[in-house]
Amino acid sequence: MERAARQKDELNVRLAAGITGFSLGIPSEAILNGEQREHRIARARQVAMYLSHVVLGMSLARIAAATGRDRSTVAYGCHKIEDFRDDPRMDDWLDDLEIRLRSAAGLDAGMRPPSPPPAEHLPLT
Repeated sequence: MERAARQKDELNVRLAAGITGFSLGIPSEAILNGEQREHRIARARQVAMYLSHVVLGMSLARIAAATGRDRSTVAYGCHKIEDFRDDPRMDDWLDDLEIRLRSAAGLDAGMRPPSPPPAEHLPLT
């Protein structure tokens, strides 16, 4: 992958991590730090990878390269987050993050007031 494309991918993942982190009160640096294995941070990382894939259309391989993770790790995280969408409150929260990421990435102008994450349903602890 050429350097400019990789840098763009890294910026896109950083944007998704920033929006995820802002919603959860976790610094994006902690989310992107591969050494951070605390469960709530790892789950936030999965959300950021999921958003990068679903909203920004990044392939799992590109997300893996941008985050220094294995493609199968990215796939596992995306599947976990997709499974959580069965909970309507989790689904609403992820919809909100998707809208915010689309707007921040210049893909959509529409925004709505922020909704808090469903703390008791978000398996971050």
